[in-house]
Amino acid sequence: MAGLLSIPSDVLSSAGVAYVHYLSFMVCFGALVLERRLIRPSPDRKDAILMVITDVTYGIAALAVLLSGILRVLYFGQGSSFYTENPLFWWKVGTYLSVGALSLYPTITYILWAIPLRKGELPQVSEALANRLRWVLNIELVGFASIPLMATLMARGVGLPG
Repeated sequence: MAGLLSIPSDVLSSAGVAYVHYLSFMVCFGALVLERRLIRPSPDRKDAILMVITDVTYGIAALAVLLSGILRVLYFGQGSSFYTENPLFWWKVGTYLSVGALSLYPTITYILWAIPLRKGELPQVSEALANRLRWVLNIELVGFASIPLMATLMARGVGLPG
């Protein structure tokens, strides 16, 4: 414990924001994997409720990724110019926003599931809907998996002007 007390507060703050960023990213990815695993036609009540809860968890974690990412760029990272002058940063941000936009389809679907679930009924999930959701979730997973690759390249200066 004495070791933690000797760490400068700016280092702890920076490390804390980075930790929230990484942990939130992992929660997002895990939630997407769970959603992908659970999606099927005519889910039972337990799985339908778990899908809704998982998507809410995903949304909260995605917001934490965004907010901690902004904090890292503005205050706790390598300086905003390191990020904003790098095309890879914008590809990373664009991928994150694209995955977020894609996630609206499953999220709206799960919100609509809450209506029958509150009445004690099951949501009507056809094979076609389950297949569409699988495709969207697959694309989200590929997009999310590419973000750490871009981040690791950025951290090594790839993309920065000479």
